[in-house]
Order: sequence, then C-alpha cells, then structure tokens
Amino acid sequence: MREVRLDEATALRAYAHPLRLKLIGLLRSEGPMTATQAAARLADTVPNCSFHLRQLAKYGLAERSPGADARERPWRATAQYTAWDSDSADPAVRAAAGQLETAILGEYTQRVRDYLARRPDEPGEWRAATGLGDVLAHVTAAELAELMAELDALMARFDDRLEDPARRPAGARPVQIMRMAVPRD
Repeated sequence: MREVRLDEATALRAYAHPLRLKLIGLLRSEGPMTATQAAARLADTVPNCSFHLRQLAKYGLAERSPGADARERPWRATAQYTAWDSDSADPAVRAAAGQLETAILGEYTQRVRDYLARRPDEPGEWRAATGLGDVLAHVTAAELAELMAELDALMARFDDRLEDPARRPAGARPVQIMRMAVPRD
C-alpha cells in the first residue's frame, strides 16, 4: 500500500508522538525489524519501542511482518506515506492535524540540525548537493495546490527504490527532502 490515511483525531494525536514518528520513519526506510532492533537504532528501550509499535498497529500504521515466528517478531510499516486532511470540517480533527504537523516540523528541524552538525565530515560532492533554501512565489491557492502536486509527482519517480534496494544506483544514499509551503504575512 502506498499511503495510509488518518481521518480521526485520536489517530492523528497518536501518530504525533515523536518516538512513533521515528519508528515509522525507520520501518519505512530500513524495512521490517523487531522492537529490539528498533530500540538499538533509536537508542531507546525495547519495552518502549514495543509499546509504541503496538500503538502504531492500533491505528493501521504498522503491522507484524508476514512470516514472523514466535521467537523473532518483526514489524513493518503498512504504507510508504501517511496522509490526513488538515482542513477537516471537524474542529477536533483540525486541531489534531495541527498537533501532528507541529511534531513533524520538530522532527524535520532536528534532522536538519543533525545534518548541519555532521556536514563538515561529509564528502565534498554531498556538501555541494545538499543545503537549505527557499523561494518566494506569489501564487493563488489553486496554483499552490498544483505546484505541490507537481513536486509530489517529481519525487514519485524514486518510489521504486524505497521498496527494492536493487533499484538503487551505486552511491545512492537516503536523502530526506522536506516539502513545506506556508503563506507569509
């Protein structure tokens, strides 16, 4: 499944937990793993990761990996992407979506800080290819929606590499491309 959709406030709030965001990100980027493996990767405890994986499963974001045995019980993400409606008619859903988006922004900000701290040690070609920037555009809401859809379509050309490592060219690394569009005052 390409996308899981969260439509209820409780699911959105449940997903907004920082460890849950990290766990889903890890399952999506690394593939199935046990709570023990996830805990080691995230420098957390096994019981804590196990609890949060069960919570993610409760809301359809994670599931037991097929073929798991009683001794080793890996988890996997149910979809490569999570979607929700930030503009729901339900005020509770809108508030929960805002809470989730704030948590995601915090995760994105931390990822950028982590990269900036290690950037001096990165190879020159990677330092030159990465970075921060912004563009100011005067657009209508419809034009912005079209632009965002075009950006999503552009990035979709790499989707086959997410699930099939054999499709990744030599030298490919996971790169987080963060898409944000916010009106200025």
